[in-house]
Amino acid sequence: MAKKHVAVLMGGFSSERPVSLSSGAACADALEAEGYRVTRVDVGRDVASVLADLKPDVAFNALHGPFGEDGAIQGVLEYLEIPYTHSGVLASALAMDKGRAKTVAVAAGVSVADSKLMNRFDFTSSHPMKPPYVVKPVREGSSFGVVIVKEDQAHPPQIFTSAEWLFGDSVMVEHYVAGRELTCAVMGDVALGVCEIVPVGHQFYDYDSKYVPGASKHECPAKISPKIYQKIQTMALKAHQAIGCKGVSRSDFRYDDRFSEDGELVWLEINTQPGMTPTSLVPDIAKAAGHSFGELLSWMVEDASCLR
Repeated sequence: MAKKHVAVLMGGFSSERPVSLSSGAACADALEAEGYRVTRVDVGRDVASVLADLKPDVAFNALHGPFGEDGAIQGVLEYLEIPYTHSGVLASALAMDKGRAKTVAVAAGVSVADSKLMNRFDFTSSHPMKPPYVVKPVREGSSFGVVIVKEDQAHPPQIFTSAEWLFGDSVMVEHYVAGRELTCAVMGDVALGVCEIVPVGHQFYDYDSKYVPGASKHECPAKISPKIYQKIQTMALKAHQAIGCKGVSRSDFRYDDRFSEDGELVWLEINTQPGMTPTSLVPDIAKAAGHSFGELLSWMVEDASCLR
């Protein structure tokens, strides 16, 4: 039986275009190795007409950032009736909005850090909450625009009200949880392993830590107690299901165990389009769970559908 024709959507026009091109190339190569007929599509504003002419059996969504993971391209694929990977329109839009995703996760029993939503122009000479805290754009990925405000900073950074800020006016101010960076992938309705991310020479898991080889180390599985390990898996699956995610997602956590094993564990956000570059987390987590990169991608292609 002939394998499906898969259009790998990559590139796009968000700030995460370089990451998407890397993810898309890795996925296209691996799917070809698995025997699929693959067409690489560098997504532009004409993507609807390109796909209408191409008529693939499946669209493998390797886009990142706005338009790629916020429900927009998903809506285009629904309109064209082309089955696609990852989450559908509603879950994608919801997960991309950190504030609304957090509200849904809390209602499902997921532990989060205290936070508030603000307009960036509301930053004045006084702190919006007691430092340390984190400020992050509400609708960006790959840690773009994330700023950590330390305890010894007398005033909020000026960047938020400057013309150099390029990440929208809505920001989330969130209590900073010190400690370890952990992440858990969900595949279908199964929580895979928990991985610890150890940035090398960086304060936190920022853009370079994510995508520059050697800028972070992945401990898969994470060296934490079985109780905390299972708790993270449970929360990742709860968030995935409550937000309505499909296919593969990845939830990120902070875990402060400096003073006790129970410590403080909080869910930060869910990624409906986790990176699939050679340095990405989900392929490492899947490998530790016994799934090769090709097997993971094949499962995603066969899982693809409309009305997700």
